[in-house]
Amino acid sequence: MRISNFKDMYLAELQELASVEEQLGEALLQMADAASHPALKETLAHHREQTEVQKGRLVSLLQKHGADPTAHTDQAMQALAHETEKMIAMLEGNDLRDAGLIASAQKLEHYEIAAYGTAAALAGQLDLRDDQLILHRSLEEEKQTDILLTRLAKREVNPHAVAA
Repeated sequence: MRISNFKDMYLAELQELASVEEQLGEALLQMADAASHPALKETLAHHREQTEVQKGRLVSLLQKHGADPTAHTDQAMQALAHETEKMIAMLEGNDLRDAGLIASAQKLEHYEIAAYGTAAALAGQLDLRDDQLILHRSLEEEKQTDILLTRLAKREVNPHAVAA
């Protein structure tokens, strides 16, 4: 597909984000299953629920603009999810695996933060203020998840992994 104008570029970004959220939902399920630390398991499961809400927002935005929510597959998220699967399989011991899961989850979060920031900026350039507000809501949720993961890593999970 060729993109010939700014709005089409914006819609392509939204389609990529919808793909990101779809793939992330599956990855978070696997990650929550692999986690042993109760707070990590809960954080990953909660973020999976949040991901479904965020995906719904994107689908609504795309439908509002008459665009197909399933038109793109985000290859970067595919690669990040694949790396997460490899990490889960390589790490031995629950404490080390939990630390690796947080590291992988934060890579995924940072990618989402960048993608939502980009989409919100494009919406702003197009003067699509309602879209921009919706995208900023998801962006803030991603940032909060990243903060939670950092706290969990520093206070509980990583010290246990270092001691193991």
